[in-house]
Amino acid sequence: MALVAVLTADVLLLVQPEAALQAGAGSAAHRAAPKQTLLAERQTQERQAEPARTARPVAPLQKLHKPNLFVLTRKPFTEALLRKVAKLRGVRALELADAASITLDGKRVQTLAVDPSTFRSYTPKVTASSDALWQNVAAGDVAVSFVLGTDGGLSLHRQVRGPAGPLRIGAYATTGFGAVDAVVSKDVGRVLGLPHDNALIVSAPDANSATLRGRILKVLPKGTQIATVNPVLPQPRQQTARNWPAGSFMTAEQIQVALRAAASKLGRPYVWGAEGPDTFDCSGLVQWAFAQAGVRMPRVTHQQWVTGAQVPLSQAQPGDLIFWRSDPTNPDYISHVAIYWGNGQMIQAPRTGDVVKISKVYTRNLAGVVRVSPIAAAQVR
Repeated sequence: MALVAVLTADVLLLVQPEAALQAGAGSAAHRAAPKQTLLAERQTQERQAEPARTARPVAPLQKLHKPNLFVLTRKPFTEALLRKVAKLRGVRALELADAASITLDGKRVQTLAVDPSTFRSYTPKVTASSDALWQNVAAGDVAVSFVLGTDGGLSLHRQVRGPAGPLRIGAYATTGFGAVDAVVSKDVGRVLGLPHDNALIVSAPDANSATLRGRILKVLPKGTQIATVNPVLPQPRQQTARNWPAGSFMTAEQIQVALRAAASKLGRPYVWGAEGPDTFDCSGLVQWAFAQAGVRMPRVTHQQWVTGAQVPLSQAQPGDLIFWRSDPTNPDYISHVAIYWGNGQMIQAPRTGDVVKISKVYTRNLAGVVRVSPIAAAQVR
């Protein structure tokens, strides 16, 4: 049985911002054979940069680059390391970023500091095409994911508490990088204390993502973490439930334990990013409830989407997971999950201001239904 897991970046950005900043700069979109060295480009941009209080004009959108791998290192990328990655077969373009988990409005949010002019080319088309969005980021605003904005209660144009003072929510912009839920400019990243150049986005649309991931790990220092984004795979990602071997799915006893666990939290408040036992977000409730049945579930909706076989809604059984795509900035993004309860009902943690409850299943923006395989779930990272 071929089990394919789509990796996301929720385990990657756990590094905390440094208390004091070192010098840093923006990045440019990089080809495998750049005319100027990658770090030289960055240093040139730093020398030419305007003060942080003045927003640099954002360059028009150029060619879109499909991101395939998201790399995080413990120390900043050096020119030598960048060259090693750029020379690997299949690598088309590279983009440097700064990555860390910061606190916004009391929530731990995994954040990227980027050069708006070049990073936009690696985001979904709707997000990439918005000149106003990226100009707001360049001017000092923070762009948050659609899910963090709507479900997490961070409304547009609101001032929120950040690590170094208030930040303005300038736009909803899902990046498509797993659990990355906020983007700021490099200038703001310096103020916030994000580490420099510790993240690398790799576009390699013609290379097997799993194979390239292994090759990159071999040329980068120990401790490097790599998540696949929009993976290029040699085989289908999903099989129908009927093609999975016997014993692939949860037992009746496991399903009942998971359902009882979820039901025991009815009335508990939704809190974005919460994993229980007293507050939950949608995927946090799924992870906690299934853990009570001994099933190791990944943390975020995009990961939970690939934990088993897809089945038609008409064939949904209690314990199956139901998913929705409701993000207009990235129509392919899985933005919500619920547990099928039976008889057309589901148990879910909906959004900020609501509580864990049993609701009628709705089909608007429905992505599909997944029957969880504990084996497949345990392999998702």
